[in-house]
Amino acid sequence: MFSERILRVLERLGGVSAATAVRARLAPRTEPAPPRFRVEREADAGRIAAWWESRDPAGRDQLADPHTIATLPAYAANIENMIGTVKLPVGVVGPLRVNGLHAQGDYLVPLATTEAALVASYARGAHLITRAGGASAAMLSEGVLRSPAFLFADMVEAGTFVGWAAANAGRLRVAAEATTRHGKLEAIDPFIDNDTVFLVCRYTTGDAAGQNMVTIATDALCRAVLEGCPVQPRAWFIEGNFSGDKKASYLGLITGRGRKVSASVLIPEALVRRCLHVGVDRMLDYARVAQLGAMLSGQIGAQGHYANGLAAFYIATGQDAACVAESAVGFTRMERRDDGLFMSVTLPNLLVGSVGGGTGLPAQRAALELMGLAGTGKAAALAEVVASLCLAGEISIMAAIAAGDFTRAHHSLARTRT
Repeated sequence: MFSERILRVLERLGGVSAATAVRARLAPRTEPAPPRFRVEREADAGRIAAWWESRDPAGRDQLADPHTIATLPAYAANIENMIGTVKLPVGVVGPLRVNGLHAQGDYLVPLATTEAALVASYARGAHLITRAGGASAAMLSEGVLRSPAFLFADMVEAGTFVGWAAANAGRLRVAAEATTRHGKLEAIDPFIDNDTVFLVCRYTTGDAAGQNMVTIATDALCRAVLEGCPVQPRAWFIEGNFSGDKKASYLGLITGRGRKVSASVLIPEALVRRCLHVGVDRMLDYARVAQLGAMLSGQIGAQGHYANGLAAFYIATGQDAACVAESAVGFTRMERRDDGLFMSVTLPNLLVGSVGGGTGLPAQRAALELMGLAGTGKAAALAEVVASLCLAGEISIMAAIAAGDFTRAHHSLARTRT
């Protein structure tokens, strides 16, 4: 017997009797395509005004408001075909106390989101962490990966190439590092699959997240390969989809991609009951269920909702929001200790920077300055604060589910508010 789900699919496709009409609806259209928008790199007020002339003035007033037009030069390096800016509500979490190798202090953390209840949830966890003395946090390692791929005639040529690359690693490093003042090529690890070789290149990127930095450096490395290697590849690609760039991957989980950071807190049992309205044993019961659910469903890592806090923080501070796909991989642990409840988070792929990308945009720079973490020398501390933020979110959501408050909180904070 067909399931209801399959029957609904068939209904959307129109059934066998409507096959001709459905095919006609899905077929390519033959009328001339509308003119393509020309890619404009400059954020020009005159061009933006002309673009809005024949369009909804209400949309123009919201997206191309006078303040946006007056500050256009600030956006020019970050966008093409600019027509305005989008405003999002920004909430603040904290003070969040962080006792880190690099981050030391009580931080106000900005989050940009349209999801009601999110800021309240992270704020609750941050309050509890601070009352417990703060999160212990450490950036454990760093290294952004890029994995160019080289295709050869056979496995013998692939092996010869790897031998040459190993013997000339210093030469390749010089070529890569000549493109950047801050990036350093730390390692080149070959991975051979028959006639195909991936060179897994690991870089440190200073205070930048470094995605573009490592791409440009790796391109120079590949050009040096082509100039010097006696075995020429049939083809090569700057990224062979091996590095895990903007994707959850086991490689990133094990070796790290970006900044690997861990944060933990020990919460006295009385504080757990007073602030979270649940006992430690009930929290541990839920932790076991959550770990089992993650394992049975095939999740990479095991955690509650890193992506919520990361996405809101990335948007607020000008990080590359697409990197949430890999940055949200990690592990949350919960254990009973003599003094109460121990909780920790470990994020092996945290891609954040205090310089570069969108961190220099006016609002995003202001959000980083709110924490005192804008500019050079602040990226490691920023990573430790972000990990502590994720810890706050894990404490709050797991407690809400364990206590049976999750639905009620979302109903009161998100459903019934006007």
